[in-house]
Amino acid sequence: MLTPFIPDRSQTSPIYRQLYQRFRESIADGRLRPGDRVPAVRALAAELNLARGTVEAAYQLLIAEGYLIARGAAGTVVTPHLPALATGAVPLPEPAAPFASSHRGALPQALQMGLPALDAFPRKLWTRLAGRQLRQAGLEGLVYPDPQGHAPLRAAIATYLGISRGITCRAEQVFVCAGYRACLDLIVHTLMQPDDRCWFEEPGYFMARNALQHAGMHLVPVPVDDQGLDVAQGIQRAPDARFAVVTPTHQSPLGVSLSLPRRLALLDWAGRNQRWIIEDDYDSEYRYQGRPLPALKSLDQQGRVLYTGTFSKVLFPGLRLAYLVVPAEQSQAFACQADRLHNHCPQLLQATVTAFLNEGHFARHLNRMRQLYAHRRHWLVEALQQAFGERLHLNPQAGGMHVLAGLPEGDDVEMARRARAQGLSIEPLSQWYLQETPRQGLVMGFTNVTRAEQASALAQRLAGCL
Repeated sequence: MLTPFIPDRSQTSPIYRQLYQRFRESIADGRLRPGDRVPAVRALAAELNLARGTVEAAYQLLIAEGYLIARGAAGTVVTPHLPALATGAVPLPEPAAPFASSHRGALPQALQMGLPALDAFPRKLWTRLAGRQLRQAGLEGLVYPDPQGHAPLRAAIATYLGISRGITCRAEQVFVCAGYRACLDLIVHTLMQPDDRCWFEEPGYFMARNALQHAGMHLVPVPVDDQGLDVAQGIQRAPDARFAVVTPTHQSPLGVSLSLPRRLALLDWAGRNQRWIIEDDYDSEYRYQGRPLPALKSLDQQGRVLYTGTFSKVLFPGLRLAYLVVPAEQSQAFACQADRLHNHCPQLLQATVTAFLNEGHFARHLNRMRQLYAHRRHWLVEALQQAFGERLHLNPQAGGMHVLAGLPEGDDVEMARRARAQGLSIEPLSQWYLQETPRQGLVMGFTNVTRAEQASALAQRLAGCL
């Protein structure tokens, strides 16, 4: 009836699953036919030198799946009228080419932009705070989370923004989201309609551009000069636009700041026409000359600015934790959409960030990082100047987390491709443009350059690639 069954204890599969699989194979290949009686549990366990519970578990699984029927004193039989089972293995389809995602969970490469200094993050302190949150968590840590975000964290963010960014808001206006693109998603579902026209900085942050285009927005490129977004050009190109997406503190990627006259003109356009401004304040904490500039939102008297910030750039990107501040009169509409989208961040991480903020660790961490980044930026800029001379045009801005190097000649896409082949994560400036004739340049991060010697070695590698 059955070929001898020898359990393979080296397999990860338990013995009862191995026995279950043997019965299935015997039924499939005809060694056990419909109506055949199978050995009793006690008899088979004794024959195979197995525990009765092991054989019983295999039989119960076979009965549950319809292969066997238990008939009490009459014994257990293979299900009568069981349809023929396929005996051949089903061929697996050929795997599709892997999708090239923007983030793959890999360790950062040299000169990769958009990352904080991972070596300088206070991991021991963070682990201690997270452990304390786990120990002290009560039932509130086990229930469904608030879709707007952890209430103490929202209150802490509102306090922080009032002190550091000049933004007056209440916790009810703050929404915690799983990253900046989740903030955009919440805005899209709450306020935007398909084919809405939207001013977008030219050049501008390509991930935001892709997210808005996929949501059906019609992006209108508005040029950026040394004073930031050219508001007059925006009005000329798309006077009917309903949105404007801006990075006013450190324009991404050029690094310039939106001048005060342009800020006031942008707010006036939005107020007079009932338009919306999405302010991406992604790395305003890092300014190396003077104090950080006030947020555009701090000048908003008519409630037209949707303010977004992130902890990915100041703590670590694995948090996937950003926040959105909306006008008070829009908080209910956003709360409704947040409840529908289920855009949750892990409660433990939110509680840990709350402690990090409330206990003063965040402010101390920012102060340390400003000093550290000033040194690391200087190391890289100096190394690039020595390695390239006039072949690169470097103009370090007052703040930010990356360096922009203009190319007098050459193809920046091809140069970036060669650099990446050598393990240098360089971004070509031209790919940040939507329609205009692009400038040629290279965008590179300096935050994880830990020594002057390393900066010099990286600059020499880059020069060899180009």
